[in-house]
Amino acid sequence: MATPMSASRFLDVLRDEGITVVQVGDWRTHNRNHKGPWGPVHGVMIHHTVTSGTSKTVRICRDGYPGLPGPLCHGVIAKSGTIHLVGYGRANHAGMGDDDVLRAVIAERALPRDNEANTDGNRHFYGFECENLGDGEDPWPKAQLEAIERASAAICRHHGWNSRSVIGHLEWQPGKIDPRGFSMNTMRARIHERLQ
Repeated sequence: MATPMSASRFLDVLRDEGITVVQVGDWRTHNRNHKGPWGPVHGVMIHHTVTSGTSKTVRICRDGYPGLPGPLCHGVIAKSGTIHLVGYGRANHAGMGDDDVLRAVIAERALPRDNEANTDGNRHFYGFECENLGDGEDPWPKAQLEAIERASAAICRHHGWNSRSVIGHLEWQPGKIDPRGFSMNTMRARIHERLQ
C-alpha cells in the first residue's frame, strides 16, 4: 500500500530512469479525482491503445472520447520510446477488475486468473497506454519496450515494489487482451533485472 507520489516526483523518477518525457498541457492537474479517490496505489498497469500515430494517440488519451472522458492514463508510451504525460491522479484506464488479482499484486505473488470485475482499478494503479494497434502484428520497437520497462521499474523503485507489481490490463479485467504482442511475464523479467 502506498500514497501516490506527487506529480513533480513522478516526473523526476521517470527522468532519473533515463526516459525522454514530454509534458502535455496541464497534465499535473488533469484527472478524474472528482469521481472518486486516487490511492492507495498498489501497482502499474500496461495497456495498448488500438491507435496509430503519436499525435492522435496522445490527443485521445488526454481528452478521451464520448462515453469515456480523459485522461485515459498517466502517460502515453510512443513507439519512439518517448513518454507523453497526459494526466495525473485518477484516470480512466483500469476500470473494474478482479479483487483476487489486486490482492496478489499487493502481496507481490503470482497472479490468479481474472474472472470477475468487482474492484475499482482506476483508484489503485498507475497507467501507461502504449501506442500500438493491438492486432498482434503491429510491431513493438525496441525503444518502446525499453520505455515500458524503464517506466515500470522507476515507479516500482520509488515505492519499494518488485516486478510483480506490474500487470497488463488483460490480467486485471476479464475480456481484455491488452497489451497484445509481447508477454507480460517477459516484461516482468526485464523489470526484475533492471531493479537488481
